Amino acid sequence: MKKAIVFGAGISGKGAEKTLMKMGYEVYLIDDKIGIPSEDGMKILENEKIDIFIKSPGVPYTKLIEKALELNLEVIDDIELGYRYKIKNGILGKIIAITGTNGKTTVTSKIKELLEVAGFRAKVCGNIGYSFSQTIMENSDLDYYVLEASSYQLENIKEFKADIALIVNLAPDHLARYKNLDHYYDTKFNIGINQKEEEYFLVNTSCAEILKRIKNISGTKFYLGMNKTEKDEKVWVKNEKILYENEIVLEERLASLKGKHNLENMLFIVAVGKILNISTEVIREFLYSTGTLEHRMENFLKYGEVQFINDSKGTNIDSTKFAIEAFHQPILICGGYDKKLDLIDLEELIKNNVKEVYLIGDISDKLSEGLLKIGYSQDKIFNLKTLEKVMEKLKERIDKNQKEVILFSPATSSFDQFKNFEERGKIFKELVKSYFN
Repeated sequence: MKKAIVFGAGISGKGAEKTLMKMGYEVYLIDDKIGIPSEDGMKILENEKIDIFIKSPGVPYTKLIEKALELNLEVIDDIELGYRYKIKNGILGKIIAITGTNGKTTVTSKIKELLEVAGFRAKVCGNIGYSFSQTIMENSDLDYYVLEASSYQLENIKEFKADIALIVNLAPDHLARYKNLDHYYDTKFNIGINQKEEEYFLVNTSCAEILKRIKNISGTKFYLGMNKTEKDEKVWVKNEKILYENEIVLEERLASLKGKHNLENMLFIVAVGKILNISTEVIREFLYSTGTLEHRMENFLKYGEVQFINDSKGTNIDSTKFAIEAFHQPILICGGYDKKLDLIDLEELIKNNVKEVYLIGDISDKLSEGLLKIGYSQDKIFNLKTLEKVMEKLKERIDKNQKEVILFSPATSSFDQFKNFEERGKIFKELVKSYFN
């Protein structure tokens, strides 16, 4: 019997384990918390003939992985495994693969919903939902697999190929993981690796970092952007309308997804719809009626005249910038895991646009010091470390008869205090309801 190691027992790792077992492998699941400890994993590597090594995306490059590479084992991830399972078993469903710094979850979810409205069978997978390999293994009859991929999930791509690939945008993030920004951006471009002319790569001409790497694209380029340029975009914005070629698809003011960031997201949804020959009427009606996602600019509770917005999905500075700029002088709750990024852009944004700031997590001291250094008033800074203490302070200070927006948009990851952004957003909402409902 062939043998495999799966390193990391999260959603991706457990999905890979199920797929490998279906493929006839004996699987060793290595995880220091709920699986075989890494020390024992090292002994397995040395004493057993291992045929394949699956690395979960959240797992850092430890000595165990170094040892696997030293032994010339092939180290891949769940996305690569899923693709190989698909090819080996002649599964015909097409892959739409989405990455980017901001907006990828909205684009992924809404493409899947549009496909269903148009009569196709589709599921989301990868960075949201189930692992890619498990989704393919358990749903071999789908028309489309709509895959959201983080940069971590794209690091060990070998044969994977998407029928439609896209990068929503690129902005600074994850410098705790990558050598520099170029390393991070280049990893994102693995989303389109191995594409041929019959596959599409959607190119956002409004993103300079994407245009810099246009030579990395091997598929057929489909240009879109916020303006018409020399690239002759097929989908673009003119007079607050989204156009496909010269046809008006929708008016921005009537779309249910609000804000500049969602306007960019809708360009990709329209483009995928048109590539797949979905009618303009179906696309238009869908984008006029579809709902917003949980944890992404989620307008979830009103306390008198005070509005609470849950933007826990705001996991980087650019994402929080879009959120802040959607309101006039909001009260901001932000902070979390230290990604080792320069925070000056966030500090300037807060100084110029935020009424008060309530800081939590690992970067709270760093942010507080930076804000004071650029002249943001001490009276507007509340460095409280945890969401519960923030709620206590807000309860003391907030007048329910005065119009306010309280925006929870952390501008960084959640790993210092929470399992993920979903758990962080859920706890935020529970705390708000317990203090203000």
